[in-house]
Amino acid sequence: MIRPGCRPPGHPLLVVIALLAVVEVASGVIQGYYGPIMVDIAHDLDVRYADLNWLEASQLIFSALVVPPLARLGDLVGHRRVLVLATAVTAAATWGIAFAPSFPLMLVAWTVQGIYVVWLPIEVAVIHRRTAGRPDQGRVTRRVAAILVATLELSVIVAAVLAGQLADRVSVTTMLVLPAVVVTVCLPVLAFLEEVPGERGGRFDWGGLALMAVAVLAVLGGLVLIRLDGAGSVPAWLLVLAGAALLVPWWRYEARHVDPMVDVRLLSRPAQWSVQATAFLVGMSLLGAQVPLSTYFRSDPAVHGYGFGLTAAEGSARIALYVACLAVGALSLGPVSRLLGARRAMIAGCVVYALGYAAWLPLHGSPGAAWGVMAVIGLGTGGLVAAIPAAAAAAAPADRVGSATGLTNATKTIGGGIASSIFAICLASTGSLGVGGGSLGGYYAVWSICAASGLLAAIVLAVTARAAALSAAPADPARSPSG
Repeated sequence: MIRPGCRPPGHPLLVVIALLAVVEVASGVIQGYYGPIMVDIAHDLDVRYADLNWLEASQLIFSALVVPPLARLGDLVGHRRVLVLATAVTAAATWGIAFAPSFPLMLVAWTVQGIYVVWLPIEVAVIHRRTAGRPDQGRVTRRVAAILVATLELSVIVAAVLAGQLADRVSVTTMLVLPAVVVTVCLPVLAFLEEVPGERGGRFDWGGLALMAVAVLAVLGGLVLIRLDGAGSVPAWLLVLAGAALLVPWWRYEARHVDPMVDVRLLSRPAQWSVQATAFLVGMSLLGAQVPLSTYFRSDPAVHGYGFGLTAAEGSARIALYVACLAVGALSLGPVSRLLGARRAMIAGCVVYALGYAAWLPLHGSPGAAWGVMAVIGLGTGGLVAAIPAAAAAAAPADRVGSATGLTNATKTIGGGIASSIFAICLASTGSLGVGGGSLGGYYAVWSICAASGLLAAIVLAVTARAAALSAAPADPARSPSG
């Protein structure tokens, strides 16, 4: 039976998918376009290359903070409204990046642009609620998530190639206007997307948001300091410990709250916590290992004794192959899920990308084998990027779908932030990664940690499979809205 608040509106599902795919094209532009021109941005603003690390760090922290409250707001007021709000803010920030006259102003705009991270989980929530009452709801949600992720990854490739072609032909400002235009175009497109009403009776948990924000800021802020100042920084470790300690009162507060920001009672169910743990572990390699991989490919073996000495253009080809395999992995989610089941498909993805990173250990000296290794990692990870938010939605009650899918992005981001700091410690005594920096032993550690994260995620999903199936029952009626 379809709940009154979840009745699908009049647009056919294919139209909804097409509208959401436009947003993922913009997401792909944001994620793929800036990388090839970061050096040009540094020259244009007259800043050191090392200062560019602040762009990534600030956006990472902001994204981890903003996704859970926006996802919860989507459950309360409607996911389309939040999607439009996030898109408008992203557009404004992207225009700010294009015309920022100084690095501090660009840093502010770049940070705020991180709100786009909420797009994919909100889109998955839109599809999940629009298919409420259908017997194939889970399968359709996974399939659409795979399509959206594939659209994202293909857009990343196109954006990266386009940026590389434009870099020597137009000014930096002209180049930076293009992503702003693409994001802005999404606003009139989303005007055609009909709203599915939010759940009645919910309240926004400001206290839980405040406690969570302080804890996350402390942990990620401390990790940023570790990356900048090294593992011996006492203030950095004190910040990390303080943030971790704050999670205890936050958890207790949320457990007592009638309508919490993060439903920790739902999170304690195997069906949900295993998915969130998987998001965290996948984020370690997906977000944390990209810089080490890039520096390894760019390192000159004649100078450092390792690496392949790729040029920037050759490095872009490596990125294109990896992202293309991510897209293929995402599109294969549907067939693999039908063959193995949804959870076994996720386990398979974890094992595949773990084997890919493990293969770096014996094959790191072969350029030809390295392309195959990156393809394997992309195939395994691509399906997981689509499967994780869909699995979280399937294990959540109707009034918590957005919160659950949003939390997967937050935990993935935090996992990436923690891993990037650990990898920085592995590769450089100062905690600061530069092209060609680090030792071969440090790269061994990075690849081993990534492989271990995949195997651990597979184990978590496997050992909780039976308990997850038993716990995937409707939420406590006391929590469900009366409508």
